[in-house]
Amino acid sequence: MRNAKLARSAVLGLILAPLAAIADGYVIAHSSVNVAPGDVREIYVGNMQFAGSVKLVPVDNGAVQGDFLSKVIKTDPDRYATIWAKKGFRDGLNPPPVKSGDAEVMDFVKRTPGAIGYVSTNPGGANIIVKY
Repeated sequence: MRNAKLARSAVLGLILAPLAAIADGYVIAHSSVNVAPGDVREIYVGNMQFAGSVKLVPVDNGAVQGDFLSKVIKTDPDRYATIWAKKGFRDGLNPPPVKSGDAEVMDFVKRTPGAIGYVSTNPGGANIIVKY
């Protein structure tokens, strides 16, 4: 009986793991931010710092950063770190702060004018810039 439960759990894990890997993500922003989906990459590599008169405040989500970097920024974590090391040296810019997960990112974006972040679950009612 116990072996049957373990086998069932293992099968469910194999079925659900690929679904988690292909789950959608959402780039969200504070209500003060009006940017196009094509601007997201430029914001996250430090090339776009303002949207009109609003100072942009990007924030990374440590729980899904690799997926976001791969799908939206088209890079990997090492290359992303290198981009920001160069930005820091050349332009004196700091990389986006890293939040621990969706809840922390949503809270930060909600209370910070100019904030933009990304989450792995539908944020319901938030200002969604792009679904990826």
